[in-house]
Amino acid sequence: MQKVMSERFNDAFQYGLTEGYPPLRQAVSEICHSRGVACSAAQVYITSGSQQSLDIVARTLLDPGDTIVVERPTYLAALQVFQLAQANILSVDTDDDGMLVEQLADLLETTRVKAVYLVPTFGNPGGKTLSEARRRRLVELAKKYDFVILEDDPYGEISFTDAVRRPLYQHAVELGCEDQVVYTSTFSKILAPGMRIGWIVMPDWLAQQTVIVKQAADLHTNMLSQVITAEYLSLNRLDNQIALIREDYRKKCVALADALESRLGEHLEFSRPQGGMFLWARFRYPFDTMEWMKKTLENGVVYVPGEAFYHDKPDTRTLRLSYSTVSEAGLLTAVERLAASL
Repeated sequence: MQKVMSERFNDAFQYGLTEGYPPLRQAVSEICHSRGVACSAAQVYITSGSQQSLDIVARTLLDPGDTIVVERPTYLAALQVFQLAQANILSVDTDDDGMLVEQLADLLETTRVKAVYLVPTFGNPGGKTLSEARRRRLVELAKKYDFVILEDDPYGEISFTDAVRRPLYQHAVELGCEDQVVYTSTFSKILAPGMRIGWIVMPDWLAQQTVIVKQAADLHTNMLSQVITAEYLSLNRLDNQIALIREDYRKKCVALADALESRLGEHLEFSRPQGGMFLWARFRYPFDTMEWMKKTLENGVVYVPGEAFYHDKPDTRTLRLSYSTVSEAGLLTAVERLAASL
């Protein structure tokens, strides 16, 4: 911060470019390259977090009545964005390997789809990861049926294993259809959510109008946050930061999963996440997690009832648990309180 105040004062406290602070765009393009998203700094557009990325892309890309396909379940705030855009939202089921892409293929035979939105790696809420075969197939379908893939990647860096998960964007480059993939990500999950710094990698045909929408919304993302983030990245500390987050979250995830298995295994079924911030669970019998939360709140535990993540056919047996900001001891206490609430 001292360096920003002494050497970057004018940059930090003056108006900036709608597209973003140039040194930050360059740094982000290098991060993208490390993830398999080969792009230039000119293709990177800085936003005020992933939520704004989704909002301005949706407002640019979707006309009222356009069809967008999402996972069932999916990120609830994305549903809100698409509803505000007056899109026709359709859902495709998921399993442990992510979206059922062949179900999407069947849908595409009869329905004109403008875009498909998904979180392919450690998704929110399910924590599921789209398999490599399905990633390839999804991009092939995009090329065949001429729709845009909105690849939302806020959690991809938070992996608990060394498994390589190639972005959809990389598959699209190999198939010659990268202009049909919009890649979004954020520093909120790996640096500081309060900085409100996200980004979009998008094709030229979409960029110009999206920048106009961004300009109308807030002119540009907070310059102080952009300059601080750029200076931090120049210190080459991000990789160490991510490594610490991965190990911390991995331990917490294991603690939560072990406790749930021990205390609530006869009631709940779930898959152990391989990364990310969430554990998705489902009661083994008919149950209303929205109603149950009244009891758990009395015992000092809050979760997100699963039905909020469905556009249609909500599953009232489901709930999303987060382990990111709670200590291991706190997670054990929370599970005990959940058990006491049954």
